[in-house]
Amino acid sequence: MSERGRRVGPVEPVAPGLSGATEGRGSGARREAGGVREERRAASRAPRRERGDAASERRGVRWRAVAGLVGLAVAAGALSACGGSAAGSGGGQSITLYNGQHVQTTDALVAGFEKATGITVNVRSDDEDTLADEITAEGHSSPADVIYTENSQVLQYLGSKGLLAPVNAATLASTPAKYNSPQGDWAGISARVSVLIYNPSLITASQLPATALAMADPKYAGKLAIAPQETDFQPVITAMARAYGQPAALHWLQALKSNAGSHVYPDNETIADEVNRGAVAFGIVNQYYWYRMRAELGASNVHSKIAYFTAGDPGYVIDVSGAAALKSSRHPAAAQKFLAYLASKQAQEIIANPADSISYEYPIASGVQGQAGETPLSQLHPYNITIADLGTGTTAIDLMRQAGLL
Repeated sequence: MSERGRRVGPVEPVAPGLSGATEGRGSGARREAGGVREERRAASRAPRRERGDAASERRGVRWRAVAGLVGLAVAAGALSACGGSAAGSGGGQSITLYNGQHVQTTDALVAGFEKATGITVNVRSDDEDTLADEITAEGHSSPADVIYTENSQVLQYLGSKGLLAPVNAATLASTPAKYNSPQGDWAGISARVSVLIYNPSLITASQLPATALAMADPKYAGKLAIAPQETDFQPVITAMARAYGQPAALHWLQALKSNAGSHVYPDNETIADEVNRGAVAFGIVNQYYWYRMRAELGASNVHSKIAYFTAGDPGYVIDVSGAAALKSSRHPAAAQKFLAYLASKQAQEIIANPADSISYEYPIASGVQGQAGETPLSQLHPYNITIADLGTGTTAIDLMRQAGLL
């Protein structure tokens, strides 16, 4: 029985060398199963829904090893960032990455790392909660060397279990401290911000709630979409509980549930799809889902926009994606090299360039600035909440459980 999710047994690997282009806007595939979340969740996330369009490609539970890259020449600067001196210097080494990030982004980063170091990366992609469950269950026998997640809460959870190794100081120094683990056992790699996605044909910008608290207004009944099963939703709930207290946050969630009605969806991709096609007026997501959708569908097929909450509002939260090496890793030096690469200028430029990674997340390390035409990270005005304050997400999950959203 897992602590963080429900599973249906082992995942079948696929042949090494397969292309990573199996995923659209989603993260790793969500799996159906039975069981109970003990500390992190009382009910599992629903599997991602097939829709027959770009959203139907959001699958990625697989093993892969990018072939043909070992031994290629690379720039000296990139190698220096990873601790190598020549392409192929990995000498046949390999590491296993448990990936909860978007598959296309990870594929691009893994290809760059393999090219720079000669170290092969075997990638297993799945929902980050499922991967954390498995690492917890596997303990010191876990085959994973590194875990890469969309959200800090998952890494904070694993760190609280004593399962993560300290990150090399040089790697941590590449990222502003406020985006790293307070304990130094994972490194921040990229960031996202919570926004409202809305369809102007159904609701105007001036009619949108200016604050997260205002989303509970009954006038939004039937107009709001939420995805409580998304880990991305937890930071907003945690921020609301910190700002207004847990009883008020619970009342707020109950009101959101009532306003959403039938528009309670399994994930942010579905919210974006449904708002864009006019099935619901607006919803709360992280900003990059809208940018990814626009890139996939083409600007002429996008009928939605995004809007920010009032500056400093608890609904306006910066969420950090990070990576960690497992304390049980059988290849600790190679695992640390991978973390160093993710925080390097080369990798951060891959994240910054949507043509390379289709990421649309904000790079946050090595001084790299975003290039995706988004509002610069430095110009955002989020709620003042730290990684430590966001914690493991347990409070948010408990509140959603009480509200009947999980």
